Parts: sequence; structure tokens; C-alpha cells
Amino acid sequence: MAAPEMASILFLLLALTSVGAVVAMLLSRRPAYAALFLVLAFAALGGIFGLLDAPFVAAAQILIYAGAILVLFVFVVMMIDPREGPRPAGRRWPLPAAVILAAALLAEIVWTARGTLPRLGRAGAESTSPAALGRLLLSKYLYAFEIASLLILAALAGAVVLSRKKDRP
Repeated sequence: MAAPEMASILFLLLALTSVGAVVAMLLSRRPAYAALFLVLAFAALGGIFGLLDAPFVAAAQILIYAGAILVLFVFVVMMIDPREGPRPAGRRWPLPAAVILAAALLAEIVWTARGTLPRLGRAGAESTSPAALGRLLLSKYLYAFEIASLLILAALAGAVVLSRKKDRP
């Protein structure tokens, strides 16, 4: 079996693993199992980045997402009272809204993939090096990088405010 065929088979296996893990995470009733399925999906995505000759992004995917961010999810799962069941849904509009948003997201993914897939092999290996990424982030994409950091900081402050216990008289 030639190397490109093996890479294609491995890509397909990792992609199916990632999609299957995400579907299993969404259908899982237990938060701990959902977190484990999310780890599997993140690890498979790291493998896909590795196949695309982006070792820095693959390592960042596994270390940051499967490691650091998932630790936060595990803390949230540990804080949830398992005896407290899911809250009953009082409205019927979330399901149609979710279907509409899912269709819009799928259309966006297809539209983006149509323009991206033909150009996939054109980027050189040096464009994914940490030095090249740093130069891009701190020159061409500096404002977007700073705005993203401010949004993350605002989300962190909001999470702290929302998680505080209210003082009761």
C-alpha cells in the first residue's frame, strides 16, 4: 500500500472517529461520559492536524484543548449535583431554532470547504512553524489577536461573576 493511500485511510479513520465522538458526546446523558467523548474528539483532531503537516497546531490542539480546557470541563462536571436531574423544558421553540442553526452551520461549513479544499496542499511547511505563526499573529493579525484576548478576558470575568454565590440576608 502506498504512503498517500495510507495517509488517506488514516485521515478517514481519524475524521470518522472525531465525528462519531462528537455525536456520542451530544447524545450522552452523563456529563462525565460526554467529557471523555470530547477528549477523544480533540485527540482525533490533533491527529488530523498532524497528518496535515502542522505539528505545532497538532500539539497545541492536544495540549490546550484536550488538556487544559477539558480540565475546566471536568471541574464543572464535578460541581454538578448528580442527584439533580435535568431541568424540564418549558418551551418548544429551542428544537426548531436548533435545527435552523444547525442547517445554517452546515451550509457555512460546505461553503467554506468548497473554497478551502482545492487549496489545501499549497501551503508550505514553513507557514505552520511557530515562528511564522508568531510573526503572523503579531503583525498582520495583531488587532484580531488582541480583540480575541479581550473577549476571552471578558468571558472569564463574566464566568467569575456568574459563579459567585449571592449573599443572602
